[in-house]
Amino acid sequence: MTMSTNGKATKTKSTFRMEVAVSITINAKPETIWALLTNAKDFPRWNSVVESIDGTISLGETIKLKVPYAPGRTFNLKVSQFTSNKAMRWQDGGPMFQGIRNFTLAPNNDGTTDFTMVETYSGMMLPMIAGSLPELGPSFERYAADLRKEAEIAGNN
Repeated sequence: MTMSTNGKATKTKSTFRMEVAVSITINAKPETIWALLTNAKDFPRWNSVVESIDGTISLGETIKLKVPYAPGRTFNLKVSQFTSNKAMRWQDGGPMFQGIRNFTLAPNNDGTTDFTMVETYSGMMLPMIAGSLPELGPSFERYAADLRKEAEIAGNN
């Protein structure tokens, strides 16, 4: 799947699957972006859509994420994929309802990196709860813009 890297979120939906995605080109190396994406304690400083992340962002670990769009709720996410400077996956839930967030970094020949984040909800319970899920598009766009801004500052230091 090829996505536009314009920082605009897209959404696709069917009965048992919903996906929200954003992709943006960042003027920084994958290593710079990866350092931001894997530093849980520093996340709230640069990312306006994350209140806190507790835990260590590494393979097999569970992190506790709090976000403004779900006040009072803590998401317990398992880091189920972790390929340094390339890809990471956070997931929650089981066969009845599952959320998976994939992060990918793809370096370009000009020294920039394409960052893509895709959240997929799936399962038999999705039709019953889809209406109560928040609209993620605007927060995904802010997330990508915040990451680009911070990575480009960090990459120029």
